[in-house]
Amino acid sequence: MATQTIDDLPTPALILDRAILRRNLKRMSERLRHAGVMLRPHLKTAKSVEIGRMAVEGHDGRITVSTLAEARYFADGGFKDILYGVGIIPSKLGAVTELRRRGVNLRVVTDNLDVAQAIAAAAKDGDMFSVFIEIDSGGGRAGLPYPALPGLLDIARVLHEAPGVELAGVMTHAGHSYHQSTPDGIAGVAEQERLAIVTAAEKLRAAGIPCPIVSGGSTPTAMHSRDFSGITEMRPGVYVFNDLDQEYIGACGAGDIALSVLASVIGHYPHRNQLLVDAGALALSKDISAQEFQPKVGYGTIADPPAAGMAVIECSQEHGFVAADDRLPYANLPVGARVRILPNHACITAAAYDRYYVVDSDLDGGRSVVDVYDRINGW
Repeated sequence: MATQTIDDLPTPALILDRAILRRNLKRMSERLRHAGVMLRPHLKTAKSVEIGRMAVEGHDGRITVSTLAEARYFADGGFKDILYGVGIIPSKLGAVTELRRRGVNLRVVTDNLDVAQAIAAAAKDGDMFSVFIEIDSGGGRAGLPYPALPGLLDIARVLHEAPGVELAGVMTHAGHSYHQSTPDGIAGVAEQERLAIVTAAEKLRAAGIPCPIVSGGSTPTAMHSRDFSGITEMRPGVYVFNDLDQEYIGACGAGDIALSVLASVIGHYPHRNQLLVDAGALALSKDISAQEFQPKVGYGTIADPPAAGMAVIECSQEHGFVAADDRLPYANLPVGARVRILPNHACITAAAYDRYYVVDSDLDGGRSVVDVYDRINGW
């Protein structure tokens, strides 16, 4: 049977370069091991058992997920220490219990006293819960705001004193690191992140409440933090693939983007110096966060473009409008030609697909499909 190449694939298709993936995984693994920090990769980006197994190779297997569907999927794949990193609500505790009864240490997160009390009440008849208290280290999304940390001890006492509940520790996500564009700026956010969770942990311990895990997050801070003192684990996620956003804020280099969308040229429009591809908003997403630092990326840039600055500058549902700094080379891109589009935000782009077509640029420049990895979507 002939080897399948990317020219044989239907478009749009999600392409994963295994060689770059492996380099990204190795870089983060070695960095955190050298820092003496445990790696708990956030697999909401990859949503793939195959990639998850590669990510935890050489580590103890702990992971993070963002949906209960992911938790079930990775539990089925053999993962036993899973942090469900989205604030838990009482109605989901039954689903958590189901997985814990299977021997999976599915840990949950809260920053709410009422929810802590609901968790304490649900821990009965031998059922147990492992809970993190979420801290807002400056991102302004969820968590008890630092430095005041209002309600921290009240929540912690409810959890710590409840039979069948383990207060696992504190956690945060330094999402505001994505708004920096220099290593110094990211390092500054990383220090905010560290101080917030270390301070919370110290406050708990001073009150006689154990805080075994102090958990930070975000790929930029994992890459650029200059001091991990007091942090026990980090939860980077997008580092497995990287994307244009990570490149432009300095969290990775130009050759570190492992993910792309394969699209076909479907139309030429010389009168406006544009061409159309069959990857639009659903195939690429409409995340344009990288434009904060690089206005010409649009909804994704063309990898190895035949003309300077080729990017998808506009999207409708199934159409991508491609323009360039110079006149488009229509002769080199006839209708039916294939292009690969690098995403702004790999997590959101990948969410539209149910599989990765895996290539390997170290073998043949990434032309042959060497494997197919599945993904879990939904909630």
